Amino acid sequence: MTEPSKKEQLYQLIRANPFISQQDLAIELRLSRSAVAGHIAGLIRERRLLGRAYVLPDKRPIVCIGAANLDRKLRTLAPLRLGTSNPASAEEVFGGVARNIAENLIRLAIPSALLTALGTDAAGRALADHAEAAGIDLRGSLHVADCATGTYTAVLDADGEMTVALADMALYDRLTPAFLASRLPQRSAAAMTVADLNLPRDAVALLLADARHEAVPLVIVAVSQPKMARLPADLHGLRLLILNRGELETRVGRALPTEDDVAAACREVQAQGARDVIVTCGGQGVFHTSAGRLAWLPARQVEVVDVTGAGDAFAAAVCWSLYQGSDDLGLACRRGLKVAAMTLESQDTVSPVLAADVLDEINDFDLNAPLFPAPGAPLIG
Repeated sequence: MTEPSKKEQLYQLIRANPFISQQDLAIELRLSRSAVAGHIAGLIRERRLLGRAYVLPDKRPIVCIGAANLDRKLRTLAPLRLGTSNPASAEEVFGGVARNIAENLIRLAIPSALLTALGTDAAGRALADHAEAAGIDLRGSLHVADCATGTYTAVLDADGEMTVALADMALYDRLTPAFLASRLPQRSAAAMTVADLNLPRDAVALLLADARHEAVPLVIVAVSQPKMARLPADLHGLRLLILNRGELETRVGRALPTEDDVAAACREVQAQGARDVIVTCGGQGVFHTSAGRLAWLPARQVEVVDVTGAGDAFAAAVCWSLYQGSDDLGLACRRGLKVAAMTLESQDTVSPVLAADVLDEINDFDLNAPLFPAPGAPLIG
């Protein structure tokens, strides 16, 4: 019997362990790293692997539903002064909560599909091309000729902190219950659904109703305090709600200055039907529900380059952990905090050095850190 070629041996190793590194493949097959990279590129061209993350076509994806924007970031070159012109640098990148989560998942070696709405303008075409190049399955998305692609404009101060953001998200009102119902076969085949609250309220309600009857876990990620109104009163069917403290305050209609207040609000949300809740508190850390109590994890301190996308990276890593079959929300949050820190240290909305092996080892955190340090730390929520 003829021995399989090196490329076939490599493919079988990846099938056995989709998270295997190129270095380990090179050692196992006695090949150079460049030879391994060449075989991987060939398998991608043949569609036997999807994208750069060794994603196998027969793995069930995570379906992300919500925004895919053209993000404009304006960074002031000196302290911001209101009411006058400020010198600034500008850049355009691809963003949107659902899109960012999908790209992070791809980089973490999880197949992801994105259900969004795109205009047929240049921005929409660029977003679609980038998604395809990244390995995101965009085939179920909606393409609209009479509406511009969504945009998000953030003004950052000289330290990378966001001072104000403006969003044109009217396009996502086209993601109606009828549209989502038409994509039911694709959604039913998913391992998990992740939706952001750029969706209309009745579309979110449909996802919750489907989650109550289907075996596909549903994670909802909040996007802003005003859009908390899009979250229905009945949350039965929801596996996990990820939101920041301000968004939780909007949900329950009161301020939450202490840990006891946050714990009571989380219990209230769970009584409404959510199984678990994660509350991000910016650069301080996160709360998460755990076996009838509220647990706290402080964030790692990093030198912030840009806050954009860090919360989405956190959510993606949490979903990665749940996808692996672990119900340990503390472990999921530790993974999320690590990926968020990597994103805060990067100029990119999705860290270019992100890969599945970065989650193999999670550093210990100081669980005795104060709950609410002095304000001014970078927000990841």
